[in-house]
Amino acid sequence: MLVDADRLHIAIQKSGRLSDVSRQLLKDAGLRLQNGRNALTARVENFPADIMFVRDDDIPTFVADGVCEFGIVGGNVLEEFRLSSSEPAIEVVAPLGQARCSLKLAAPEATVWEGSSTLEGQRIATSYPAIVTRWLAEQGVRASVVKMNGAVELAPRLRIAPFICDLVSTGATLEANGLRPVADVFDSEAVLVRTTRDLSEPKRVQGEALLSRVEGVLQTKDAKYILLNAPSEALPAITRILPGAEAPTIIPLHGRPGHFAVHAVCQESVFWETLEQLKGAGASAVLVLPIEKMML
Repeated sequence: MLVDADRLHIAIQKSGRLSDVSRQLLKDAGLRLQNGRNALTARVENFPADIMFVRDDDIPTFVADGVCEFGIVGGNVLEEFRLSSSEPAIEVVAPLGQARCSLKLAAPEATVWEGSSTLEGQRIATSYPAIVTRWLAEQGVRASVVKMNGAVELAPRLRIAPFICDLVSTGATLEANGLRPVADVFDSEAVLVRTTRDLSEPKRVQGEALLSRVEGVLQTKDAKYILLNAPSEALPAITRILPGAEAPTIIPLHGRPGHFAVHAVCQESVFWETLEQLKGAGASAVLVLPIEKMML
C-alpha cells in the first residue's frame, strides 16, 4: 500500500457499524472523501489526509507502526492489541461515545452459574484471549482459553468449550444460539487513536488541526445554545439551573432596566423539565438551538 508522505493517514474499518460511525465523524469534521466504499483508500478533497479502509483488528497495528498517524477503532480491539504487544506505540486521544458494546461471558441456558468460580478448570472460547486471560487472573480463576476467530457462539454446540466470551450489543445472537450472558468482562466504545511515533512538523500541525475539528464535533454532539430573558434578581438561580454551562453571557436589554438577555452553551442534555425549571426561576422567551459547529 503506497502512502503520501506529505499527508496524514487515517485508518478506519472498511465496512460494518464502526465504519458508518467513522465516516459520519469524518463528515461532521468537514472532511470530504473522493472515493466510494469499495476502494482501499480515499483521498480527502479539502484536508491533507488520506483514509485507509482496513480490517478492524489491523487498525492498531497500522497506527502503532506509524503507517497511519490516526485511526478509529473499537476499544475491545485496541485493548486486545495492547495486552498482546510489548510496547504498543499508540494512544487514545478521544473516546467517541458510539458503537458501544460489551464483552460478556456466556453459557448455555441450562448451565448453573454460581459466579466466576464456576469457570474453574473449564474451557472458554473467545476472539479476545488476552482480555479474557486478564479477567480470569483478576477473578483468581484457572481456566483454559480457546482462541476462535469467528462463530464463537457455536463453541458450546460443537463441544469446543462450554463457555464463550464474545461481544454483545443487543444479546439477540446469544439468545438465538441458546446462550445467556453470565458476567461482564469488558465494556467497549469507539475511540480515536494516534501513533506515539515522532511526526514531521507539517504532520504534527495537520494532526492538531484534525484533533481540533474532532473535539469540536464531540463537544457539539449533545450541546445546545440557550437564549432567554430574565430580571436581575433571577440570574443567580437561572445560572445554577443551566445544564453544563460554565459562564453564560449576560447582556442588558434595551429599554428594560434590570432585565437581561442570557446566552449559554449547555454541554448537557436540555429537557422539557429544564425549561420548566428556568421558567419557574423567572426566565421568559426561552429558546433552545442546536449547535452545528464549535471550536474551543
